[in-house]
Amino acid sequence: MYKRVLLKLSGEALSGTQGSPFNAAVLDDLADEIGQVQKAGIQVAIVVGGGNFIRGKMAVELGMERTQGDHMGMLATIINALAIQSTLEKHGIDTRVQTSISMPEVAEPFIERRAVRHLEKGRVVIFGGGTGLPYFSTDTTAALRASEIKADVILMAKNGVDGVYSADPKKDPNAVRFDTLTYMDLLEKGLQVMDATATSLCMDNQMEIMVFNMNQKGNIVKACMGEDIGTIIKGEK
Repeated sequence: MYKRVLLKLSGEALSGTQGSPFNAAVLDDLADEIGQVQKAGIQVAIVVGGGNFIRGKMAVELGMERTQGDHMGMLATIINALAIQSTLEKHGIDTRVQTSISMPEVAEPFIERRAVRHLEKGRVVIFGGGTGLPYFSTDTTAALRASEIKADVILMAKNGVDGVYSADPKKDPNAVRFDTLTYMDLLEKGLQVMDATATSLCMDNQMEIMVFNMNQKGNIVKACMGEDIGTIIKGEK
């Protein structure tokens, strides 16, 4: 069982049907599982993407300038962080949102020591706004924040995929799932788990990563308990 985890969620994981940015059932299930994790004494931090609204690359495809597009994506992650906070608090879970972009009327600024103190007091901390800089993904944000708060592991929650495969399992029936990988495996094989910057940061700080399927109910709890439900990535196999 881990003591402190950083849960990385994609924005798309929160989205509903017919173009809705949020799925209430998904948010409620997320809150229920995080509540169970907290009761087990595990400290939880969250980094969420903004893909249910917009990402920097999407903005570029629409003809926008990359820096502005990335800033739009950062704001989208803050909207998602507030939505998760609202749902968690509805379930009686004390939560704080910290942002890398200053907006004191909305959330706290990211301060490492304050974030750690919140975790020690049993609060869930959600990091919004990415790194606060363009050209960096929320994967890199997850690697950075996990290292700063000294998390034991980054839990990469995927939609419908139960680990890292040699190829896209939805397209290639011969794709093989890996039980364990090293950081160099990700870089050398070009496996699309996280971008190279995030992978290098995890490698430099020996930050363990678990990739698992969040769509199966109970998997977030199992991942936090250290159960073998996905692919583990670390320095040595």
